[in-house]
Amino acid sequence: MTLDIVVLGLSITSSWGNGHATTYRALIKALADRGHRVTFLERDVAWYRDHRDLVRPDWCRIELYESLAELPRRHGGLVREADLVILGSFVPDGTAIADWVTTEARGITAFYDIDTPVTLKRLEQGVTDYIAPALVPRFDLYLSFTGGPVLELIEETWGARAARPLYCAVDPELHRPHDVVPHLALGYVGTYSPDRQPTLDRLLVEPARRLPALRFAVAGPQYPPMLDWPANVARIDHLPPQEHARFYCGQRFTLNVTRADMIAAGWSPSVRLFEAGACGVPVISDRWAGLDAFYAPGSEILVADTTEEAMAILRDMPEERRRDIAAAARRRTLACHTARERARALEDHHAEARAARARAVAARAVDAVA
Repeated sequence: MTLDIVVLGLSITSSWGNGHATTYRALIKALADRGHRVTFLERDVAWYRDHRDLVRPDWCRIELYESLAELPRRHGGLVREADLVILGSFVPDGTAIADWVTTEARGITAFYDIDTPVTLKRLEQGVTDYIAPALVPRFDLYLSFTGGPVLELIEETWGARAARPLYCAVDPELHRPHDVVPHLALGYVGTYSPDRQPTLDRLLVEPARRLPALRFAVAGPQYPPMLDWPANVARIDHLPPQEHARFYCGQRFTLNVTRADMIAAGWSPSVRLFEAGACGVPVISDRWAGLDAFYAPGSEILVADTTEEAMAILRDMPEERRRDIAAAARRRTLACHTARERARALEDHHAEARAARARAVAARAVDAVA
């Protein structure tokens, strides 16, 4: 079944300090490859306008809007007639848009929470800038970047009709092995975050200080200028998505560091895991519940808790074992964690929601007759 899909998301046109773009690009491209028609509606804001790295892809129609008032005037018919309307997390004026979408759309509606642990904390605190408690039950689907026990909590505490996982994923055409000689012992890709920095210090910066003969790199924006980087740690302020694969392939290992909220929730994989896996580069990750649902620790991924454990991996692991882990991670990634697999999952979630709606309509009809 071919679907007309409308996505209202934070930004697909700019990846500058915006991890959402990677997710939207991979998923929507995969949906287009499977025959679906997708329109992405994005608020035209200065930050993303000044750093655009995607304008007119052939797999998605992109429409920019300048204000909340402009949405119903220009795109009301599009939203009303779509088979599936997806509103993403952190969209400006998201609460008002959620109210409009769940009122206007005739097809299935979904809230896509790319920031689930952050969202749940905001709901508990009463912060309602992009979603509000009263709006959660109005969506047919609550699609979550976080799986595991959190899905039941979303349904039982916040009243979601159907909370389902829709994890981040990788585009294997973009992320694949490159013929590059690894020159970095360890690298990391990620925007600066205060809660991630202690782990980055423990698992990359401190090993770099103690292993001065090895080379390291950290890529990502917004790191404070006062941070003290060892001389053997290269800094890259912004690494466009199309350059990630070559960066990964230049590393013997790559590092995954998880946000504190996501560690607390568990079952919250970072796209870095899947990107590196698809490139055939072994990952050293911090520890969190549910990691083994995505990769097998010790054979498909490595876990380090301390500086000493990270150093032991970098210094002592035999090359044959390193290559075996990399190959196993790539096999698992291509089998389970591609955007194509997520597109299939979204199709299944849509079909489930349509069936649930049909049952509800039939039940109301029976009640009316009775």
